[in-house]
Amino acid sequence: MKFIDEAIIQVIAGKGGDGVASFRREKYIPRGGPDGGDGGRGGSIFAIADRNINTLIDYRFSRIYRAKNGQNGQGSDRYGRSAEDIVLRMPVGTLIKDAHTDQIIADLVHDQQRVLLAKGGGGGLGNLHFKSSINRAPRQFTYGEMGQEFELKLELKILADVGLLGMPNAGKSTLIRAVSAARPKVADYPFTTLYPNLGMVRVDHNRSFVMADIPGLIEGAAEGVGLGHRFLKHLTRTRLLLHVIDMMPMDEDKDLVHEAHALVKELQKYDESLFQKPRWLVLNKTDMMPEEKRAELCRQFIEKLEWKGKYFIISALTGEGCKLLTYAIMDYLEQNMLPQTDCSVSVNEWQDSC
Repeated sequence: MKFIDEAIIQVIAGKGGDGVASFRREKYIPRGGPDGGDGGRGGSIFAIADRNINTLIDYRFSRIYRAKNGQNGQGSDRYGRSAEDIVLRMPVGTLIKDAHTDQIIADLVHDQQRVLLAKGGGGGLGNLHFKSSINRAPRQFTYGEMGQEFELKLELKILADVGLLGMPNAGKSTLIRAVSAARPKVADYPFTTLYPNLGMVRVDHNRSFVMADIPGLIEGAAEGVGLGHRFLKHLTRTRLLLHVIDMMPMDEDKDLVHEAHALVKELQKYDESLFQKPRWLVLNKTDMMPEEKRAELCRQFIEKLEWKGKYFIISALTGEGCKLLTYAIMDYLEQNMLPQTDCSVSVNEWQDSC
């Protein structure tokens, strides 16, 4: 299935049914009085998070969602039928915004989380409601209310604890294959990964975390080079970034230090908060180095990079060092456990502002 992470949709709630002015007409019963019923409520539109969906592809090609109107009231105290609501199922991690103001309406971070997108109009009142001691034959009734209508922007930001960051062909997909059950495409050419992949890394019994692999980022991505910044948003929810570096690139003249600094600059251009996230270095493909020189070459690279944080020496292909890396990640996540926040605004607050 094609991976789609953005869509714009229009939601139109149903109009409420009109009330009716009616009077009881029966043989031998003079002055039967008012018996006009109320109109039914218009259908509302809801969004619900579903963990079994992982793409917004349905909303890319079907963009208008219109709920039915409520039925009009009728005589003999018969009320109109309310219209059925529409429920739109979206992936967990979907951010819903007003397409015109960019205001966040809801952030679907929990499975089965439900939010109102457009409220159906209330039904009108029949003349039965206007009867009084001084108005025995009211002819007043009210029309149903119009349903709400909005244009919404959907953005899917996948939920993961750890994000893999690196240049194309750094071995990110091989790493996620080595430590999880995910099976992204792997090949010996750049940009093999064209869309994000998720993998569940199980460290011990009841100890696991989710890792996200996104397409490679290169210098100039802010100007649209390569795949640009399009997929970096999928790392904004992560708590830890792993900067994967290919220690044995196919081009021997590559300046690894310059590439590492360039990637970090692109990260900062995209989002300062993402740049400030905890980041570890993962020196990959060390199985291709002479074993006796491996530690020294990695140490020289760390010194040239002037890196002061944590780093790990691994081979995603052979699995060497991967277990130590996953245990360190698990320990870090458990020590820095943060509650998942829901940045939804009050639906009434958003709708009132519209």
